[in-house]
Amino acid sequence: MSFWPTKEHWSVSIPRFTPHPRLAILDDSTSGFLPLADANFVVPAHEWETLEYMDWKSGGDTNFAPIATMDGELDCRGFWSKDQEHPDKDAKFTANADQCPTLRDYVAGTGVNFGRMRIIKLQPQDRETALRSFHRDDNNRFNPDSDGWVVRSWLELTDNPNSYMLLMDSGADGLPDPSTEIRVPLHRGARFVVDTQRLWHVVVHNGDAPRYALITSFESGQPLQRWIDTQLPARV
Repeated sequence: MSFWPTKEHWSVSIPRFTPHPRLAILDDSTSGFLPLADANFVVPAHEWETLEYMDWKSGGDTNFAPIATMDGELDCRGFWSKDQEHPDKDAKFTANADQCPTLRDYVAGTGVNFGRMRIIKLQPQDRETALRSFHRDDNNRFNPDSDGWVVRSWLELTDNPNSYMLLMDSGADGLPDPSTEIRVPLHRGARFVVDTQRLWHVVVHNGDAPRYALITSFESGQPLQRWIDTQLPARV
């Protein structure tokens, strides 16, 4: 392995331990990752192929199509700015939302306070390349300590069963702990929730074409717990 994050990596300084209320199903006694049942609906390809994408790099060679942002404008930046401190929630739909009604209604129908909602277009990358983008997210900047911890959910739009999201918790030094590695398969319709401020993450995409997925920020709380309870895989 030719690359591994060091203590100088920007993710190390992102807070992991705060007073924010968290869901027990994703707290420190669990892995921070929760698989949901595969989507039971079909998203037409044109709902992600015809959107307006922006050249924004995160986790590799990526482009993003913003569907909900802080002010409804097409913007990939975090909600915060020097002039307006805003947590990653209470989002407004962009012009892209009208072009993807299935995805728009899916997120709106959760009944959960959501923030950034966007489609990622990721070009193929092997594990070594992906590790150069290994990171944790700064989801809770300006989020009041009394409000629910912001996590993220994924819905895979393309079928990439040989690709996976790589997750690791932090060790005592704040760096990724290889003993905690989880690989999340990325077949079409796969859905999961991840505490991405807690877990280091990146996607190893072994395909030969771009991978597309919907990423949404959700605020922890009873609405998210109720939605998750209805979306868990059936017990065998």
